[in-house]
Amino acid sequence: MRHRSVADLMTPEAVAVQPGTSFKETARLLDEYGITAVPVVDEDERPIGVVSEADLLHRHTSGGQGPGTAEGLMSSPAVVARPEWSAVEAARVMERRHIKRLPVVDAAGRLIGVLSRSDLIQLFLRRDRAIQEEILEDVVTRTLGLAPSAVTVDVNDGTVTLSGTLERRSLVPILVRLCETVDGVVAVDDRLAYETDDTDSDTGALAT
Repeated sequence: MRHRSVADLMTPEAVAVQPGTSFKETARLLDEYGITAVPVVDEDERPIGVVSEADLLHRHTSGGQGPGTAEGLMSSPAVVARPEWSAVEAARVMERRHIKRLPVVDAAGRLIGVLSRSDLIQLFLRRDRAIQEEILEDVVTRTLGLAPSAVTVDVNDGTVTLSGTLERRSLVPILVRLCETVDGVVAVDDRLAYETDDTDSDTGALAT
């Protein structure tokens, strides 16, 4: 299974400002492009900070103390992502750092794009048919080596319903967990049966 990466989801044409960009110009760019934050880059296009709407509002409400430039407004250092990261890695960084956008940098640290929360939401807008095909082809057939006819996979608005009969009980939680990791899956409804109980029913461990 190939999970979508930051490179797949990011906006490659990143809007950025220089350290000396004025308060007014920074605010204009946020409004013009409909974004909530903008990275501040040095002369080598390396992010050194981020100016957000919150930073602009804070300066306005605090009476305009300090330099009215991006360098004086920005939060620093910039929290960045790498293009090879998975969407899950990026989402966890956003959640942990309480931020909505991540500048994406290459191996040299240069800005190559921006990933926003709205970009990550695209994962959950995958078509149900695409999710169904990935589960049947990658999870059921390729990963678990099961016949496609062994499992019925129905997907409705990202909710996966699994039905059918597996050979062993121990395969049921494995299949469910693998389905939960597929991009776009919101929830998994397990309606699977099994022919042989190869687990300890009290502990869930494999029977010996």
